[in-house]
Amino acid sequence: MGIAERKGRARAEREQHIVAAARAIAEREGWGAVTIRRLADEIEYSQPVLYSHFENKDAIVSAVALEGFKEITAALEDAARQASARGSALKNVAAAYLGFALGRPALYDAMFVLPTDLRFAVAETRPELRAAFDALAAVIAPFCKDAAVVTETFWAALHGLAALERSGRIRPAARDERIARVVRAIAGAGSRAPARG
Repeated sequence: MGIAERKGRARAEREQHIVAAARAIAEREGWGAVTIRRLADEIEYSQPVLYSHFENKDAIVSAVALEGFKEITAALEDAARQASARGSALKNVAAAYLGFALGRPALYDAMFVLPTDLRFAVAETRPELRAAFDALAAVIAPFCKDAAVVTETFWAALHGLAALERSGRIRPAARDERIARVVRAIAGAGSRAPARG
């Protein structure tokens, strides 16, 4: 292994260490506790070392979010694989999405709530984000010809349900019924023509 390769590997390991520390602090204490100074103290790197890897806290949040998109993609794809039918794939994926959002609140916030430079639906969309969207679209596609808008609607519904349940504004006991209603609405979307304005 050459010097450049060793340096590149050491840099990647430091970045991963920084991201893991940020994620651990956020999971324990919330994102408000994650600062460059706190991270430097936690992992025993100087602040200039952290800034040589990440421009600011938002860049660290983006790196954590990218990990989250990889994890949610795996969870959604696994949920779809375990389904025995199209409708159950939708249900499984919806349940997996909500389970992810509710079970990893700090990670979910990094992905969808906190400010980052990550953008969906643009030419520069990162592959990790595209893969997560595609995992949702894969279970929507059997129900409609143009799955993009229906997938966005499905995603928006799941995000809204997650946000409302996390904040205690809807009853957790009714989660399965809400999932069933969303699935029925999506499954029926393919059989109806869109309304004309």
